[in-house]
Amino acid sequence: MTIWKGRAAAIGGMLAALALGGCGGGNYRPVRDTPVRIGPPYSVRGVTYVPAADPAYDMLGYASWYGSESGNRTANGERFRAKWITAAHVTLPLPSYVEVTALDTGRAILVRVNDRGPFAGQGRIIDLSRGAADELGLRAQGHAAVRVRIVDPPERDREKLRNGKAARPRPRVSEAVLANLRAQLRAAGY
Repeated sequence: MTIWKGRAAAIGGMLAALALGGCGGGNYRPVRDTPVRIGPPYSVRGVTYVPAADPAYDMLGYASWYGSESGNRTANGERFRAKWITAAHVTLPLPSYVEVTALDTGRAILVRVNDRGPFAGQGRIIDLSRGAADELGLRAQGHAAVRVRIVDPPERDREKLRNGKAARPRPRVSEAVLANLRAQLRAAGY
C-alpha cells in the first residue's frame, strides 16, 4: 500500500507540474499556417476594426516595430519572438504573408503576419517585429514609409518564416516605381 501511495504522489506531482507549466504562458498555439483565422470585429481605443480576407490588399503607409513583448502570446495564439520575421496588422487574416517594401531604399522582404496592431499613429499600417525591422533596415529609424501588399509565397519561403528565418531575398524596387509610390503617399496626406 505504501508503494502505491508513493507512486500516486509521484504521478500527482508530475500532473501538477504539467498543469502549472501551462499557467506560466507555455500553452501556445504551434506555429503553422492552418487554420487561418479572420476573427470577429473588435474595438481598441474607441476604433472598431473588422478583420477580413482581402486578396488584393496593397497599401501605402508607415511601419513601426516592436520587440519588448517577447514571450507574450500573439493574437493567433503563437509565442511572440522578437527576432523572428513577423508582424502585426489590424485586419488581415492570421496568419497572412505580406511583402513589405521600404519606400526610402526600395528594399523588400516577406513577413508573416501573426498578431494584431498597430493601434496608434495616423498612417501606421503595420507593426514589424524587431527581426523584421532589422531585415528591412528600418530598426534605427523606428518607423518608415512602406508599401504592404498581401502575397502567396512559395512553401519554402513560408517554411523559413514559420521557423523564424528570413525568406529568400526579394528584388529591390526601381527608383522610378519608388518615386511614384512616394508621390501617392504624399497625395494621401501622409
